[in-house]
Amino acid sequence: MENPYGVEALWTQGDTVIKVVAMMLLAMSIASWYVIVIRSWRLFKLRKPTRALADFWHAQSFAEGLHLLGPQQDNPFRHLAEEGQSGLDHHVNHKADLHGHLPLGDWLTACLKGSIDESAEGLQRGLAVLASVGSTAPFIGLFGTVWGIYHALVNIGVSGQAGIDKVAGPVGEALIMTAFGLAVAIPAVLGYNTLARGNKAIISKLHRFAHQLHAYLITGAAPANRSTDSVSHFVKPQQNREVV
Repeated sequence: MENPYGVEALWTQGDTVIKVVAMMLLAMSIASWYVIVIRSWRLFKLRKPTRALADFWHAQSFAEGLHLLGPQQDNPFRHLAEEGQSGLDHHVNHKADLHGHLPLGDWLTACLKGSIDESAEGLQRGLAVLASVGSTAPFIGLFGTVWGIYHALVNIGVSGQAGIDKVAGPVGEALIMTAFGLAVAIPAVLGYNTLARGNKAIISKLHRFAHQLHAYLITGAAPANRSTDSVSHFVKPQQNREVV
């Protein structure tokens, strides 16, 4: 038996505004879940190169170390190592250029920093969608509720039937829009916060790896001290404000 007070009744009896609001919330939900799934999968794939960082420094050659870090695609750690080596080769082989007059350490710092910034931008791509959905979806749902209640009360006033059975149904259906807005916003907020923390951890590891690479490329030997306190000449990881 068809439920006269369910979502189907809300869609059937709702006007154009209610249907547009519902479609907007549905599109926002699909977009947020797409970002959550894609970005979560990328963070999951980065677990392997992260665990391989220690093995990198036990490799017998730089090329072997790159191989241990894994394939190039969506691998910020390998990209960082390759950018550092390319920066060193470019500086040595182009002494006549303007950057050839820069100290090698400063040039390598700039190259490694640029790689980290590029990787950070890639990791954070899509988080703005989650932040926007988490911030606006409840209010869009609330707008749908207010409009639905107004529309229901107008119809009740025109019909002249103000009994509780005539009011409860349309008003209850309108309140579904608020629940729909919350159902869209809550996963987006949780997904944003989780991905932001994961990205922050990856960027921190990139900065530590960059310090080690900088010392290796300058001296030709892996650094003995891998403390995280000595990475101050690189840009600090971007702080991701959690959505509340």
